[in-house]
Amino acid sequence: MTAFVLIAALMVAVTLAWVLIPLLRRSGAEEVDREASNVAILRDQLRELDADLANRVMPAEQYESARRELEQRVLEESQASATPTGAAVPRTGVWSAIALGVLLPVAAAVLYAFMGNPDAFSPQAQANANAGTASPHDASSAQVEDMVVKLAARLEKEPGNTEGWVVLARTYYVMKRFPEAARAFEKAVALEPDVPDLLADYADTLGAAQGGNLRGKPMELVQRALKLDPTHWKALALAGTAAFEQKDYRKAVDYWERLKPTVPPESDIARSIDASIAEARQLGGLPAGPVASAPPLPAASMRAPAVTAAPAPSSAAAPAMPGSSVSGSVKLSAAIAAKAAPTDAVFVFARPAEGSRMPLAILKLQVKDLPASFTLDDSMAMAPTMKISNFPDIVVGARVSKSGSAMPASGDLEGLSKPLKAGTAGIAIVIDSALP
Repeated sequence: MTAFVLIAALMVAVTLAWVLIPLLRRSGAEEVDREASNVAILRDQLRELDADLANRVMPAEQYESARRELEQRVLEESQASATPTGAAVPRTGVWSAIALGVLLPVAAAVLYAFMGNPDAFSPQAQANANAGTASPHDASSAQVEDMVVKLAARLEKEPGNTEGWVVLARTYYVMKRFPEAARAFEKAVALEPDVPDLLADYADTLGAAQGGNLRGKPMELVQRALKLDPTHWKALALAGTAAFEQKDYRKAVDYWERLKPTVPPESDIARSIDASIAEARQLGGLPAGPVASAPPLPAASMRAPAVTAAPAPSSAAAPAMPGSSVSGSVKLSAAIAAKAAPTDAVFVFARPAEGSRMPLAILKLQVKDLPASFTLDDSMAMAPTMKISNFPDIVVGARVSKSGSAMPASGDLEGLSKPLKAGTAGIAIVIDSALP
């Protein structure tokens, strides 16, 4: 505060000097010029009197009287113009200087009192300012909160905006505001009741809102998702977890065994599933091998056509049958290349165009390998009935996984082909979008 006052006083002093010194000089000079001019006029009049006398225009008596009067006036003007050293300047300049010298500092003080912020120099204000700048994360959190509030307000006016409800629900979920997330998912599911992804996410969120308990409505939602897509990875994972928590280890193993073919065999998630299955078998005293206590999958819900089981290829190098493979190239769009690291996993996969999203074949690469060529065929099938040759239309895609898992997650980068026939070659996959 002291430093501020000293600096302000110095600035006022400089301003006064800049204004007053020229004013005083100008006022004095103007006064001297005026008085010198008067004296010169009187002297001219005296010369005119001398001329009139010489030309006998004016009598001698009148001349003497007029001369004495002019001499007296010249003397008075000369004395007035000869200001002694140290004498005061004319009163007009002095009063102007006094007025400005007083008014400028007073005006500055009044303006600061009304428009400034004297409290800014208090210790508490300094502490608050330091606290406000110490954590930029708080500001970003406030901005996110503001965006969420605005989105929620917008959806109140647009209740039919499914995508908006999904974004709001997933944002609430990330913020760990599970009750609000569940309500948003409820709105989305009411608008799109037959989407397995939404049903599974809604179930997961409801379970989190219930402290991790999946009993009741969460499991009803899981079963609805599995009825629509018996191989839905998240629904199978939730169902297995719920059965494990209820100590129904046989059913948990069955759900997790169904889950295994939906992930790459050598992935971290596959090893995690194997560990969970082993634990459930041990706790339930179950032998190794398949179990069959969970409800069987309805044949009608398996949207793949019925086929006769064929013997598996003798090796991965065996030539693929015509119509049993797809091939092409995959690359990362330059527009989103900055969002991927060279060591991020890239999964190239083929899946049915309709129905189950279980991969029919999958190939793992890294971002640093792109662009790359690929071939997917029946030798990569993860289940005997889930082969490329068993489906009339398939979709080929590629996904950059930030977590290294084959299961899709928010923030992953993806590119998909249009539905195409098995046996298609020259497919060009461009990874150009991010998953919400």
